Amino acid sequence: MEGKKITILIVDDELIVRESMKNWLEEDGYVVFTAENADDAFNFLGRREVDIVFLDIKMPGIDGIEVLKKIKSTYPFIDVIMMTAYASINTAVEAMKLGAYDYLTKPFDPEYVSMLVKKIVSHRDLERENVKLKERLESALKQVHIVGESKGIKKVLKSIEEVAPTDVSVLITGESGTGKEMVARAIHYASMRRFEPLVVVSCGALPEGLIESELFGYERGAFTGALYKKKGKFESANGGTLFLDEIGELTPKMQVDLLRVLQEKEISRIGSNKTIKVDFRVISATNRDLRKMVEEKKFREDLFYRLNVYNIHIPPLRERKEDIPLLVEHFVKQLRRRMGKDIEGVTPQALKKLMHYSWPGNVRELENAVERAFVVARGKLITTEDFSFMGNEDDKFDIPSGLSLSELEKIHIKKVLEECDYNVSQAAKVLDIDRTTLYNKMKKYGISKK
Repeated sequence: MEGKKITILIVDDELIVRESMKNWLEEDGYVVFTAENADDAFNFLGRREVDIVFLDIKMPGIDGIEVLKKIKSTYPFIDVIMMTAYASINTAVEAMKLGAYDYLTKPFDPEYVSMLVKKIVSHRDLERENVKLKERLESALKQVHIVGESKGIKKVLKSIEEVAPTDVSVLITGESGTGKEMVARAIHYASMRRFEPLVVVSCGALPEGLIESELFGYERGAFTGALYKKKGKFESANGGTLFLDEIGELTPKMQVDLLRVLQEKEISRIGSNKTIKVDFRVISATNRDLRKMVEEKKFREDLFYRLNVYNIHIPPLRERKEDIPLLVEHFVKQLRRRMGKDIEGVTPQALKKLMHYSWPGNVRELENAVERAFVVARGKLITTEDFSFMGNEDDKFDIPSGLSLSELEKIHIKKVLEECDYNVSQAAKVLDIDRTTLYNKMKKYGISKK
């Protein structure tokens, strides 16, 4: 077992057996102790952690079968190997039924004893690794708890259950803040690739000059500043899942490059002619209408169909308001653990306020609002006053008709910034864009804090 030496206890009333086996096993690098009888064995087991016990069946006083029963009832994780000079099929069968790992007949072959211990160690390492993997998976699954009982969310959950065991490409669509990355993670952790990496790439957050090197990686000296060799996202996702968020932001050149990788299943790092085989499942997401972009020749049709083998659409929060109480309860529980504040929930009036709001930023905006209210709340329940930054519950966000898409975007960005008190990081989260993109849009539209 890596990081811990195996400890072995030899229990036999014959000194020559104890000393011979101790010498053999110590040569193999194990920590070995001996005991002359059952009492000595139990005294030792009560003081020291042991991995393997070699146990003689015929000993003065308590015999080996009785000792085996007690060891397996008290220390079930110890592997016990029975030893005897008097081979008996019935005794062997009884010992194995009681939980013995194996059965040895004296005199022993040192090589066979060594092989048997290695087999046990290998088995224990495998069991320990399986436990670690299970813990890792359970921990990951806790992070992708999708909350909701609405018809729309039930459809999403059914789709995840349906598509996860397959290896087809999935396109997740929905407005900003609806939880597209969470759905992607749920698909990955429910798939056959769940023990391999999930690599997330935000296509909209990477500058055009860097996206190629980020995806393909590069060799040392490939360009100015390439001081060392670096794996790209495609290579890092090998064996696992590649999640391409904001896929609609890919440049035409990168669309061609991505299509080639998906077709050929191989890449070349920048600065190298060597091809590297890659095997990953691709899940992509967008808040844009890719079909319309295909019609407008802004997105490749062949790439669209390769990505959109299976589509999952996440409805906006305003279309599933019955999920708001469940989401609020979920966020309050998370925040209570994280912040250590003894807050139990929200008042009925506060919940009514949340139910009346349109949530343009969807679940991400709701989470942000609950967190802000949680910080300022002073009682056991979050009140309407704690959500005062949202304005009056009957306020309407009226949009004049006849505005261009850019004018609508400006109005929406300004409104979200105002709701977030011009905290750019919070506003970027609500808008589902990175801070750099938001700063650029604020500069473009001349938006600044008054």
